[in-house]
Amino acid sequence: MKHIRLLKWLFYLNLVIVGFLIGYKVYLNLERPEFSSVHTEQLQDIKNRIQDPEQFQFAVLGNINNSVGVFEKRFIPALNQSGLDFMISAGNAVSGGGEDKYRALHGTLSHLTIPYLLTFGENEYQDFGSFRFYEHFGPYFYNFKLGRSQFIFLDSTGKTPWRWQIEWLKGLLQEQNYGPVFLFIGHPLLPIQHDLFFKREDQYLQDTLFREALLGLISQHHVTAVFSANLPLFSEQTHGGTEFITTGGAGGLVLNDDESFYHYVAVEVNGDEVSLQMQRLEIGQHPLLKRLEGFWFFVYSLFYVGYINFFLLISAFMVVGIKLYQRVFIGRDYYPNFDLDPTPWLERPLRVAMFTNNYLPFIGGVPLSIERLRRGLQALGHAVLVVAPQYRNKSVNDSSEKPAAPENDTHVIRAPSLLGFGISGEFRLANIFTRRLRQAIRNFHPEIIHVHHPIWMGSLGVWMARRLNVPVVYTYHTRLEHYAHFVPLPGALFRNLISHALIKRFANRCNGVIVPTNSAEEYLRMIGVKTSIFVQPTGIDYDRFQSVSDTSLVPLRQRFALQGKRVLISVSRLSTEKNIDFLLDAVNHLQGTTRTPFHLLIIGDGHERHRLQERIDSEGLADHVTLVGAVPPDEMPLYYRLGDLFVFASKSETQGMVILEAMAAAMPVVAVRSSGIDDVVRDDENGFKTPDNLKLWCMKATELIDNDTLRARLSHQAQSFAQQYSTDAFSNSVQRIYAWLLAAHAQSDEENDW
Repeated sequence: MKHIRLLKWLFYLNLVIVGFLIGYKVYLNLERPEFSSVHTEQLQDIKNRIQDPEQFQFAVLGNINNSVGVFEKRFIPALNQSGLDFMISAGNAVSGGGEDKYRALHGTLSHLTIPYLLTFGENEYQDFGSFRFYEHFGPYFYNFKLGRSQFIFLDSTGKTPWRWQIEWLKGLLQEQNYGPVFLFIGHPLLPIQHDLFFKREDQYLQDTLFREALLGLISQHHVTAVFSANLPLFSEQTHGGTEFITTGGAGGLVLNDDESFYHYVAVEVNGDEVSLQMQRLEIGQHPLLKRLEGFWFFVYSLFYVGYINFFLLISAFMVVGIKLYQRVFIGRDYYPNFDLDPTPWLERPLRVAMFTNNYLPFIGGVPLSIERLRRGLQALGHAVLVVAPQYRNKSVNDSSEKPAAPENDTHVIRAPSLLGFGISGEFRLANIFTRRLRQAIRNFHPEIIHVHHPIWMGSLGVWMARRLNVPVVYTYHTRLEHYAHFVPLPGALFRNLISHALIKRFANRCNGVIVPTNSAEEYLRMIGVKTSIFVQPTGIDYDRFQSVSDTSLVPLRQRFALQGKRVLISVSRLSTEKNIDFLLDAVNHLQGTTRTPFHLLIIGDGHERHRLQERIDSEGLADHVTLVGAVPPDEMPLYYRLGDLFVFASKSETQGMVILEAMAAAMPVVAVRSSGIDDVVRDDENGFKTPDNLKLWCMKATELIDNDTLRARLSHQAQSFAQQYSTDAFSNSVQRIYAWLLAAHAQSDEENDW
């Protein structure tokens, strides 16, 4: 136990370190002194340093690429000791145009003891870097003079129109009495013969008209030397008396062979005499060591924070190591701990707080399930408090499931509603932030909290459980991925990623999860839920469906003109995820295939009702389908008893409580196969389940509509099957789950104290 606690503290310590380092990185980027117009300062420094403008020396290099390990550690010391007067980058001083790259370069160049100037190259232009170059250093093309020597910098990226640059260059070169002329342009003008494996045309100046105009001016005015970068090699070519130098060995991808190596070019000016000397730096020897060194330099240069980077990487590796240790060496037992003794909590009444996003008077599977559990637990002597949204001018149902007066609503805390969704606002977004709500929950002193949704009210339940130090259990009622149409996010994103991640994260924050079927447990394990899972089907009030007399059904048969017809029943909210259109397609198909007249009653309401009714009317289905609308819960046994066959197409259920209710009313079932249906409907025993295939589904429905013998057998077996899912059995099972979780929580508290 001690080593687990130590690992937890170490993990949180690493989070603090990482947070601090990230914050420090942000601080460095935001709070370090700003730098702008650096070239202006550097030019002034150059002129101040050079006493005789007819005699000076400078270095030209290219492709620094933000290299810390090579340029900062090896080149800069060599340049500082070389006796040169200043340095010029021929392009690609940064590895990209991001702000962090420019700031890192500025930090690197601050180690130089000689002035420097930069050429606007390809990398400087990337990632919207042009405005950063302009702000931090200066214009993309510029010039300056030292005595009679001219230094001209051009933009070869396409950022500046080339015709403008050519006209500007003509004016500079037409001046009289100038000496050596040095031209700097990021992209080479002339092709270079080399055997390097990276050969691309875009490494050279691409605009043909610009290149030809430039070469013409260079030849006409006898430019002394043209310097470029962009290739990781050294090349020297002479054309028309002009030296074309490509230098790309100050960092980046250098192979350290005869063609690609680290170097810079030393230029000495003595009046009109100019000498150029390539200076090679021996950096890196063994290829394997060079690759390892290059990898380390790459990682090192990501942050350019010196030792801070080291600690960041170490912390990251420690976090990964801890996570791996937890996964590999710390065993997880997905079975209940049979050594626990839940007896003390089974022998006394408990105080249970339930949190739900919807509850009576809203009629739905989840509210009815919660209400039946509440009644069952109260019958066992437990105190139950339901925390639910407030419904306008309505109150929770009493024991008969009819609306009760607000003063009788003593077992419910109503959270004020912020928004309503649905055709009549049946879905309410509660205000979970009110102090009154939290205080009322504290005053109740719950011993265990039971949440029924993974968001909103469920999150409040988990939060309160942590504050009150009580266990929390979550009932997985709903396949959240089928409700993507309610979420203001891209459907595929929510359906395929967010919904599963949300369920996984929420379930793992709870002490236990109750699922109605084995299929639901398999799903939760598959997405990574590690907490204890209890398979406990939701209970139904079986006895209510046995007390319906045939005479009580006569008014309903007359109302819907069901005499002489086989009656099909479906109970479902009229919502997209319930797949009602499949049932209407089936009715269209069954009209021409069954020998027996039939009529489908769809019981329920929802936002799709108007559209579905329009479809029924437009396709002439009114003689075979009726949208009954919402039915009070206490009248539902009558409607179930009307039916000969229960039909269902929803694929969003975790259990399908209405299916068990239909079976309790002696109806066999034909349903579309899904995770919640698969465990309840058993082929040729209490009904049939088919794939989401209209032809196969209709074949089974036709068989049960026309075959009286088969239907009678499955009806009897369906009723017997439903009998084992009584509310009393359900409540007793949940009580045992509560007791086990309380015992586990008490043991955990003792171990933590130890």
